Amino acid sequence: MPHLAPSHASRPVGDVIFTLNREAQDKAKSGRSVVNATIGAAMRDDGTLATFPTALAAIRGATDMQIAAYAPIAGDGAFLHAVRTDMLGSVPELLESSVAVSTPGGTGALRHALMNYLEHGQSMLTGDYFWGPYSTLADEHGRKVQTFRLFGADGRIDTESLSVELEATLAAQGRALVFINDPCNNPTGYSMQPEEWRAVVATLLTHAQTGPVTLLVDTAYLEYSKGDTRAFLKELTPLLGHVGLLFAWSASKAYALYGARVGALIACVQDAQDRIQTDAALAYACRGTWSNCNHSGMAAVTRMLVDSDARASLAAEREIVRKDLFARADAFNLHAKAKGLNYPRYEGGFFVTVFHPAADVKAAAMRDQDVYVVPAKGALRVALCSVAERDIVRLVDALT
Repeated sequence: MPHLAPSHASRPVGDVIFTLNREAQDKAKSGRSVVNATIGAAMRDDGTLATFPTALAAIRGATDMQIAAYAPIAGDGAFLHAVRTDMLGSVPELLESSVAVSTPGGTGALRHALMNYLEHGQSMLTGDYFWGPYSTLADEHGRKVQTFRLFGADGRIDTESLSVELEATLAAQGRALVFINDPCNNPTGYSMQPEEWRAVVATLLTHAQTGPVTLLVDTAYLEYSKGDTRAFLKELTPLLGHVGLLFAWSASKAYALYGARVGALIACVQDAQDRIQTDAALAYACRGTWSNCNHSGMAAVTRMLVDSDARASLAAEREIVRKDLFARADAFNLHAKAKGLNYPRYEGGFFVTVFHPAADVKAAAMRDQDVYVVPAKGALRVALCSVAERDIVRLVDALT
């Protein structure tokens, strides 16, 4: 007799990305020459995981009490202050209105947004090319995912589609929570331009007159975008007091501390009383879900954010990886454009998506060539973060 609740008795087995990665790794161990563009972790050209010595030293330098003792439920105060300052310090209006709680990676931040800004059975809204676990998170927590068309005919963010779907969402459930993963969107690699952000903000403000609208910016790949990585923040200030504004902050990619599970949800709330209420709700959600987070991981990240020497060393180490990723992006653009591949504007980050009408069939054919990508509806997600620059030509040829 099965004892699982019926609603949980038919969960899918495994994860497609990790399944494909395991198959690719098994082939490589057997001596085959494999191009593995599945896993979203930065790999060096020699096939080893890119790590930052400063980050590892900070983890090892945690005190006995930082390792053994419980952290505060909402997160260590110094950590939360450092993270808020890191994310929002360039825009005082946002920083001064912000509160934060610690979460197990950026995924925990997404979970808190779904549970605190939607009611049971309601739907979040995101672009139609999105990180697959958004659906898993929503399903596991009694929420759903609705999508708008991410790209218009001009290849830019389709704010007309966003507007249509936002109107429908508000009509159906009286509130809306919008996830936007930018810059370096997973899976497309796309980074919005300032004018696109302004158009998104205008759309959200228009619909916020109908009901509560909240925007969550998933910043997992923030540190791997070109130029001023936080320039877009100033475009968001008109939302204060009108649209809820959240940031999912993660140390996984930015500090190459994937296994430490250090993250935070940051909320910008203009009204002081609402800010107190928000802080309490998010802390309560921490207690009711994971109780508290990785104490030594928070201590390590705090050190790298507030100690000027550690911060500078970490930035220099990260820049090496950034340059590798930019070089791969440049090589991909050079060869992919020559082959006529159809994909969004791509300047950097971990991923790029190549549009294909029969993605499953194409991905299977590529596996026969020992080249691994992740198929999705109408597209192939390519994790260039794990592909050596010397293999880009082979990868593009297989995609063609």
